[in-house]
Amino acid sequence: MIHQYDEPVYLISVVAKILSIHPQTLRQYERENLICPSRSNGRIRLYSQRDIDKIKLILRLTRELGVNLAGVDIIIRLKDNVDGMEQEIAGLRHEVSKAKNTHSVSPDKALVTKKSIYEMIIFEQKD
Repeated sequence: MIHQYDEPVYLISVVAKILSIHPQTLRQYERENLICPSRSNGRIRLYSQRDIDKIKLILRLTRELGVNLAGVDIIIRLKDNVDGMEQEIAGLRHEVSKAKNTHSVSPDKALVTKKSIYEMIIFEQKD
């Protein structure tokens, strides 16, 4: 049976065994708000593959690079911010590409092109 990347299916004992760590380490990461596993109706921690990958990142940062848990928290937050910005940039690039291809822009924006050495597309907000 194949599970979705975000589907919480792994018990704490299974994750600890997969990663060769003590379950208390996982509980510590949760107390430090580095991970947030789902809970079953019986309050049992359930981890997804995404959680496991995040724990692998935490272990790599602490074991290989010697980063403490406060530093790991900062790194993960910065990584999440960068990932969000990259998604936003990709969305904006897609919008610009679509506007170039269809020669149209959303109704609340006007497309102004200026010809010079560099081709430029400038979006201006309509009043």
